[in-house]
Amino acid sequence: MLLSQHLVKRFIDEAVQHGDYEYEDAYYIQNQLLTYLNAEGVTTTEEESNYGQLDANEIIQLWITQAIDNELLEDSLYRKEITEANILDLITPKPSQINKIFWEKYQNDHSAATDYFYDISKRNHYVKEDAIAKNINYTVPTEYGELEITINLSKPEKDAKQIAREKAQKTTNYPKCALCMENEGFEGSVTQAARRNHRIIRLQLGQHRWGFQYSPYAYFKEHSIVLSERHEPMNINRETFVNLLDFIDQFPHYFIGSNADIPIVGGSILSHNHYQAGRYTFPMDLAAQQEAFQLTPYPAVTSYTLQWPMSVIRLKSKDKAELIEAATYVMEQWNSYSDIQADIKAVSEDGQRHHTVTPIARYRAQQYEVDIVLRDNQTSEQYPEGIYHPHRDVQHIKQENIGLIEVMGTAILPGRLKKELQDVKRYLLGDYAIDIGSHKTWADQMLKQYNFTNSNVDSIVEQEVGKKFTRVLEDAGVFKQTDEGKQAFHRFTSKL
Repeated sequence: MLLSQHLVKRFIDEAVQHGDYEYEDAYYIQNQLLTYLNAEGVTTTEEESNYGQLDANEIIQLWITQAIDNELLEDSLYRKEITEANILDLITPKPSQINKIFWEKYQNDHSAATDYFYDISKRNHYVKEDAIAKNINYTVPTEYGELEITINLSKPEKDAKQIAREKAQKTTNYPKCALCMENEGFEGSVTQAARRNHRIIRLQLGQHRWGFQYSPYAYFKEHSIVLSERHEPMNINRETFVNLLDFIDQFPHYFIGSNADIPIVGGSILSHNHYQAGRYTFPMDLAAQQEAFQLTPYPAVTSYTLQWPMSVIRLKSKDKAELIEAATYVMEQWNSYSDIQADIKAVSEDGQRHHTVTPIARYRAQQYEVDIVLRDNQTSEQYPEGIYHPHRDVQHIKQENIGLIEVMGTAILPGRLKKELQDVKRYLLGDYAIDIGSHKTWADQMLKQYNFTNSNVDSIVEQEVGKKFTRVLEDAGVFKQTDEGKQAFHRFTSKL
C-alpha cells in the first residue's frame, strides 16, 4: 500500500502546526506513518481534489480502512484504536508542553486554559465527537423540571473475536487501572485502551497531586475526569469536600462531583479515587428549594432540601472553610443516622456500612454551593439488588447503578434500547407477533392508556421513557416525595 503524498503532506502540516515538530522533521513523521500503517511508501499520482478537505482524524480513518483492505492491519477494534492513537500522537504536544501552555494561559484566563486543552483533546480524537454525536438525546418535562434522556450509542461494541482474545490475554498490573496516570502515552492492548494520544493536566487539590483530563465518550459539555495521582479506593470524607472546593476555586466555570464510594450506589470504578467535572448545568442544578433549615453550628451556611426525586441537601456560603466543615458535618451525621420508623439503618447487624453521599460542588451567584445527595445501599428479600436502586419494574429501561450523572437528572441508558424501543413502537402499532421481551408489561400498560398512531407513537414512547427514568430516581431516593417521606426527611434535618 502507498500513501497519498498529498494527504501525507497535509498530515505533516497538522503535526507541525499542533504537535512538537518542525518542517525539518517531515521525513521522520512520514516514516512514522509508514511504520504504523505497514505501508510501503508514498505515491504522487492522486489529485488533491480526490480527497476534499479532510481533517487529521478523517485522513487517518481513510488510511486505516485502506490498510485493512490491503490486509496490512488486523480488522479488529483494538488494533484500529491503537493505530489511530499512535498516529494522532504525532499531532499532540508532549505532556510537559501541554501542561506548560495550559498554566501560562491560566494566568490570564481560566476558561482559555480549559478551552486550549479541550481543543487539543477534540483535534487528536481523544474526545470522540463523531461517536458522541450518535447518542440519542432529548428532554422530558416532569414535576421536578426537565429531565434529560441519553441513549448511549457512542462507545463501540466489541466483536466476538476481540472478546475471545481478551479472555486469552495474559493479565498485567500495568497500568493498574483505566484511570491511573501511567495510562498517559500507553499504547494499549487487547484488554487495555489505546492511550498514546492521551494527556493529563497536573494540579494540586488539598495536600495531594491530581490529574485533570477529558472523557473520551462525553455525556455533557466538557465532561472531565479528575483523578488522584495515587491508586487508592474511592473514599468520601472531609478531604473530598476540600478537594472539590479547591477545584472550584481554580476552575469556577466548572462544576465537580463524586460518585458514591460503596457498592450498589457507587460508581463504575471504585478502585481509584476520582471525580467528574465539566461546564454544564444539570436539571438538578435548577431544582426548587423545598424546606429550609438552619445548621446551628454553622451560621454562615444557608441550608435547605430540594424538590427532587432523590434526597438532596444544598449548602451555600461565601465562607469556603465553614462550608467544608458544614458539608463534612452533614455527611457524618447521615453516615451514622438510623430511623426505625422509616426503616433506615446506618449499619447492618454484621457491621457493614450502609450510608454514604454523592457530593457535588459549584460556584454560582458569588457563592460556593455543595449538594449532598443521601445514599443507602441496603438490600432486602423484596429488593435484592438494593432497596434504593431501580426496582424490577423499571429495570427493563435501567438496571445499572445510579451514578453521579443520573443523580443530577441526566439518564445514561444502555444502547440496546435503540433497537428495543423501535420494536416496542411496532408492537404498540399492532405488530403483536414481535417479541419485545422485558418491555411487554410496560407496552401493554401503554396500550390501555393511549391510542397509538404513526404520528404520535414516537413522542409518547419518549415521554414514557422519561417517566420510567423519573421512577428510577425516585427508587434511588432515600426519603420519598410523599408526605411520609418528607416527614422522615424533616426528622433527619431537624437533628442537624
